[in-house]
Amino acid sequence: MDTRNAVVAVLEEITSSDVLKEVNVLLDSLEDGNAVAVAVAASEGIARLEAVRFRALAQLSRHRGGAGSVVQEVALGLSVVDGHAVGLVSTAEALTTRLPCTLGLLDRGKVGGYGAMKVAAATAWLSDDDARAVDAVSEDRLPGRNSEQVRKAANHAAMMVDREGAARRAERHRAGRRLSIRHGEAGVASIEVEDGPVEKVAAAYTRIDREARALKTGGETRTLDQLRADVALDLLLGGQGGSERSEVFLYMDLNTYLGLNDDPAELAGHGHVPAALARHIASGADTVLRRIVTDPLSGQVLDLGRDRYRPTAGLGEFVRVRDRECRRPGCHRVAQACDLDHAVPWQHGGHTADTDLIDLCRRDHRLKDEPGWVYRLTSDGTLSITTPTGQSYDSAPPPLHEPRAEEPPF
Repeated sequence: MDTRNAVVAVLEEITSSDVLKEVNVLLDSLEDGNAVAVAVAASEGIARLEAVRFRALAQLSRHRGGAGSVVQEVALGLSVVDGHAVGLVSTAEALTTRLPCTLGLLDRGKVGGYGAMKVAAATAWLSDDDARAVDAVSEDRLPGRNSEQVRKAANHAAMMVDREGAARRAERHRAGRRLSIRHGEAGVASIEVEDGPVEKVAAAYTRIDREARALKTGGETRTLDQLRADVALDLLLGGQGGSERSEVFLYMDLNTYLGLNDDPAELAGHGHVPAALARHIASGADTVLRRIVTDPLSGQVLDLGRDRYRPTAGLGEFVRVRDRECRRPGCHRVAQACDLDHAVPWQHGGHTADTDLIDLCRRDHRLKDEPGWVYRLTSDGTLSITTPTGQSYDSAPPPLHEPRAEEPPF
């Protein structure tokens, strides 16, 4: 039996369904205090397994020479978002090289994987020697603390070890300010200014809060939280009521638009929204409706022209409408913000046609060109991605409606 199979066999034995079934039966007879003790023991066991996972990810990174594409391979293999994969890989590398005490705490179940990620992030900017110093100092301070307490303790220790570096780090973080969007469920999303200068963020909040409180008159039914959110969005959109025009892409069946059914629609980059909300969005004063012809059986957007190197505007628009998002599984960058790319490179026989063009965000466009990554596009539009370790993942453009059964001829 090779090493991989031996390790997997041991892990499967530890977490076998028969053992867990027996444990779950015993849980029914636990009293309150004992239930807490069992939950603590389970958390400690999970932490030990997370230590195993971090060591495995560190080994992968070492084998691949720290290649940036390791993150995407981890995201695909573990079915996690890219940001979380970045944290897992960087933490794995730190724990196995410069944070041995924190890794030991994981092995003993005294700190969870999330807490270990906080320590790795807090010490990422330090030299190896300074990181080990913080690691050693923190060993007795971390057990029994929640992740926020772990973060604060590790950050404080890091600043005490390198005070000048902490000042430079603050400058770098302020220079790295950015705007992000996070999509939620049921037609909602969040927008956040990350790493903005603290004094400006505080001033902005104060202004928003002041204007929200001014609107909280006797007849106002919205809560202060709702008013703050509405004021902030109005300011971002150019004034009261959001007068500036912005562009979103909503995919909705004609029958849903007409109110003949209540099938969910899809907002590009966000996901599905209820029919009633889709109709509300589509009823805006500046809404532009555009017809898309689909195959009634499969729901896929129909074919367009081909054989040009630089895509025509119509072909590019077609591919973006078809794909909706970046085609790498797990990436949700809206297609209108992606690059059009050949699945088979042009110089290797690819065609500038909808059968060979896909949408990839800039990062995944670059990933495709790294050694060991193989992309294949089948005739039905399914994109197959093979990673450098030989794992394969498929991505198909979603149909605009559910496939329908072919009606029998009269």
